[in-house]
Amino acid sequence: MNNHKRRRQRKLATEAATIKRRLESAVVQNPGGPVLTGANIAYELSERTKGTAHGGIGMIAKLVDAVGLAKEIDSSLNLLKIHRPYHESDHVLNIAYNILCGGSRLQDIELRRGDAVFLDGLGTKSLPDPTTAGDFCRRFNEDSILALQEAINQTRLKVWAKQPDSFFKEPAVIDADATIVPTDAETKEGMDISYNGIWGYSALLVSFANTSEPLYLGLLGANRPSHEGVVDYFDRAIALCREAGFKEIRLRGDTDYALTSEFDRFDQDSVKFVFGLDARKNLVTLAESLDEGMYHELVKKAERQIATQERTRPQNVKDDIVRNRNYKALRQKAEDVVEFSYRPTKCKRDYRVIALRKNISVERGENVLFEEYRYFFYITNDQEMTADEVINEARERCNQENLHAQLKSDVRALHAPVNTLNANWAYMTMASLAWNLKAWCGLLLPVSPRWASKHAEQRRRLLTMEFHTFLAAFIEIPCQIVKGARQIRWRILAYNEWLGAFFRLLDAI
Repeated sequence: MNNHKRRRQRKLATEAATIKRRLESAVVQNPGGPVLTGANIAYELSERTKGTAHGGIGMIAKLVDAVGLAKEIDSSLNLLKIHRPYHESDHVLNIAYNILCGGSRLQDIELRRGDAVFLDGLGTKSLPDPTTAGDFCRRFNEDSILALQEAINQTRLKVWAKQPDSFFKEPAVIDADATIVPTDAETKEGMDISYNGIWGYSALLVSFANTSEPLYLGLLGANRPSHEGVVDYFDRAIALCREAGFKEIRLRGDTDYALTSEFDRFDQDSVKFVFGLDARKNLVTLAESLDEGMYHELVKKAERQIATQERTRPQNVKDDIVRNRNYKALRQKAEDVVEFSYRPTKCKRDYRVIALRKNISVERGENVLFEEYRYFFYITNDQEMTADEVINEARERCNQENLHAQLKSDVRALHAPVNTLNANWAYMTMASLAWNLKAWCGLLLPVSPRWASKHAEQRRRLLTMEFHTFLAAFIEIPCQIVKGARQIRWRILAYNEWLGAFFRLLDAI
C-alpha cells in the first residue's frame, strides 16, 4: 500500500472516530431548548472556492470510461449526421447523469447546464439542453433502441468478466414482468387504456435477478398482453448469460409468462424454468383427486439472519379493528404442498407441477363462517429442487416488483416525458442506465481478503441499496473542483460512512 492510500485511510478513520465521539457526547440532558434552532446562520457567496453538491459523478464518469460504455454506445448508434459537439453517448449519458444527480424530469438537465463547477468537473463546456435531449429521444426507432440496449449489455459483460468464479457458479436467474406506466396526457402516440381503465403504456422488464440489473425493456400500449415480445427477450438474455460464462440458466415469471408453446424448446436447450400456472378447473380437479397423505406442510425459506436481539412483535392494530367492527376477513390457516406430473396441450412431454393448497378461514369478528381451499400452481422442468424449493423460488420473483418500484419512483425511469412511443421507450432505456451504473458500482467494489467479511457485506448492501440511499451515500458528496494543467481534481469536503468503499471503488476502476 502506498503512502497516499495510508494517509487517506488514516484520515477516514480519524473522521469516523471524530463523528462517533461527537454523537456520543451529545446525548446529555439539555435544559437550554431545541438543538436545531439555536445557530446564528448567515449566507454569503464564495469569492474563490467553487464546489459541487454531486461529487460522486466524477467517480461515475471514471467508471463509464473504465468499462468502455461510451465507445460501445457510439459504435452501436448512428443517429446524428453531425456531432456539433455532442456524440450519441453524450446524449445518453446526459440523461443518465441527470437521474444520478437527483433529476426527475428532462427540465432538470438545465440545472446541470447552469452549474459551471459541475461542467468543469466533467471537463466539458456544456451539456445538451432539455429540448435537445427530447429531440434526441425522438430520433430512435425500434431497431436503434434495441441496439442501445445491446450496447449496454455488451458493457455489462465486461463488468461481469471482473467477477470471481463463484459469481458464475450460481444459476443465472432471469425474471420477466410488466407494469403499467400511466399518463394523464391526451396526445402521446402509442398509449392505450389498460384492463383496469388506466391510460398509458405497458413496460415489459426482463432483468437479471442475481443483481437486479435490467437487461431488456420493451414498451407497448397499455392494452397489449403483458407477455408480448417476451420470448425474444428471453432468448437474448439466455444468450447474454451464456456468453458471460453461466452454466445454468433459470427463467421465472408469473402465469402470464407460462408460454407452454416454448417449454419443450427451453427444456431441449437445457434452460430451467419456474412459472406460475393458472388455476384451471382440470388442474384443481387433479389436485383434489390426490390422496391426502401425499400432501405435506410447506417449508418456507429461512430469512437472512440479523445479528441483533429479536424484538417483541408489535400489536396488529389493523387486525384488532377488523375483529372489533365485525368486518368480514380471510385468514390463512395452513399451506400444504403436493406434486404431480402434467403435460400441457402444446407440449410433447410431462413437466413437474407443484400445487400449493391454502386453507382459508372466512371470519366475521370472532366467528368463523366457513373454511375453503384455494389452489396455486407452479410448473418447472427442474428435477433437482424439492417442491418446497420450487415454491420459494417462484416467490422470490416478487423481488422484481421492488425493482419496478425503484425504477418508477426513485429513478423515475418508467415514466413518459416525450410524445411518441419510441421516444418514451428510448428515454426509459437511457434513464434505467442510471440504475445499471449503480449496480455496476456494487459489482466492481473490490473485496480484500483481509477484510473479506466486511467488504462482502458492503458489496451486498450496495447491490440491494435503494436508489435514493445510493445517491445520498455515493453521489451527493460536496466536492471542490480544482483544475490543473493535466488533471481535474475533485476534492471531497465532507465525510460519510461510505467514503471508504467509495475510494476503494475508485482505486479498482
